[in-house]
Amino acid sequence: MQRTFLLGKIHNCRLSDSNLYYMGSIGIDQTLLEAANIYPHEQVQVLNITTGARLMTYAIGLEANSGRIELNGAAARFGEAGDRLIILTYGLLTPEEVKHHEPQIVFVDEDNRPIDPILTQSSVWV
Repeated sequence: MQRTFLLGKIHNCRLSDSNLYYMGSIGIDQTLLEAANIYPHEQVQVLNITTGARLMTYAIGLEANSGRIELNGAAARFGEAGDRLIILTYGLLTPEEVKHHEPQIVFVDEDNRPIDPILTQSSVWV
C-alpha cells in the first residue's frame, strides 16, 4: 500500500505577478524549484496565505535567482502581487520509503531567496 506524503514545500513566498492571458500554471524561480525538489510540469498545490484560496496547477521554471513567482492563466484569479503563498508537492510512498523520507522545505526572505530558518526565525513568519 502507498500513502500520500509531502515531498517539497516553498514556504511563505511572495507572489510577484499574475498574468491572466498566459497559458495556465505557476511560474517559479528555478533556484526555488531545485531547492524544493519540484520539477517543471509537476503538479503543485498553491495555498494563498493572504486570501485563503487553494488551487492545483503545475510548475514551470522561471529565470534562476530572479525571485519571481507568477500565477498564470485561470490561476491568476487566485492571487495578486504581494500575496503570500505556500507551494506544495505530494507523492505516494510505501511504508518502507516513509521510514527514511524527509520533505524538502524551503523558507524564503522578502525577495523570495532561500534562507536558513534557524538563523532568521523572525523572517519566516513576517
